[in-house]
Amino acid sequence: MVNGLSDTSSRHVRSAHANGAGGASGATSLTRRRFGAALLAVAVTATLAAPPARAQSAPPVVVDFDWVDPARSRPVPARLHWPADVAPGSRVPLIVFSHGLGGSRRGYSYLGRYWSARGVASLHVQHAGSDSSLWAGNPLAVVDRLQRAAHESEALARALDLRFALDRMLSSPHGAHVDRRRIMAAGHSYGANTALVAVGARVMRYGKWVEARDPRFAAAIVISAPPFYGEPDLASVLSRITVPTLHVTATKDVIQIPGYYSPAADRLEVFNAIATPRKLLAVFEGGSHSIFTDRSFTGGPALNPKVKLATAELTLAFLDLVFDGNGATLARWNVTWQPMLASAPGAAPSPLPVAQSRRVAQGVATGLVPSP
Repeated sequence: MVNGLSDTSSRHVRSAHANGAGGASGATSLTRRRFGAALLAVAVTATLAAPPARAQSAPPVVVDFDWVDPARSRPVPARLHWPADVAPGSRVPLIVFSHGLGGSRRGYSYLGRYWSARGVASLHVQHAGSDSSLWAGNPLAVVDRLQRAAHESEALARALDLRFALDRMLSSPHGAHVDRRRIMAAGHSYGANTALVAVGARVMRYGKWVEARDPRFAAAIVISAPPFYGEPDLASVLSRITVPTLHVTATKDVIQIPGYYSPAADRLEVFNAIATPRKLLAVFEGGSHSIFTDRSFTGGPALNPKVKLATAELTLAFLDLVFDGNGATLARWNVTWQPMLASAPGAAPSPLPVAQSRRVAQGVATGLVPSP
């Protein structure tokens, strides 16, 4: 059985102060032709023993909500994955998740199951106008539907969906058990862009900033983020993001839909354009853009489940680092999943102590980078 975060479950069901993403390191110097990133493992407190896993007497709870935002006359369906047996008076972290183009609240269920089984709740929001309804109707009009779904007005509406869903969640009976200091935005593909908008990404239009930042989000999980199409200055778009961010991608993470193409190197450009040093990047070798969805075979039937498990484990290691200042689970994750990570030479050295793996000792860097 793969070692990772299975022995850290109980740490996530409690209150704790956010301490940032745990230090700084050198910048990546990757280009579209040199894809990869360096693994500079955060080894602070790596030898501390983790508490035992919390036994659950019942499976996590799944609840569907069919909310409507009256201010926008817009439906905002959502699915909640909630941990079982939450003790009275305890608080759980909450991840608000945004699906990719053409998805739904039912998607990314492997993440919802993993998180909720380990004491972390997740609310998967469905975005009307860019959800699975895109695939219904006249197939000859699908390109038009995709282009409307990718319009900036829909991108803004999606971020407002997250805000509305979080409002409803926190005012529900479950909301009393949510740790308000541990709320994160997350998403895949278009949903990754949505999460970035929710934590501060913005664009200039007609002399005004178009933005939808929600200060309640203390961190973001960014999986396979496309570029902000048509924006020549990505650094300006992302300059206001100050919360810790985790970026996950793969060397074959290529987006190809009618009217849009994005090579894998674009995921790195998004990562590099964020100025805050509190960011991490994981790059899996191989894979595909859809490997992070619930699809079982994309990216290869053998690699697919491993990438899903590694991604789920990494997100909770990120939580440990951000909210507890504990890099132990991240260091263990690096050791466990190192063979699956992309590599590239020439990474800048870290000013922090690093766990010297065999590959690092050989001068070959592996895939998880605390940024500068």
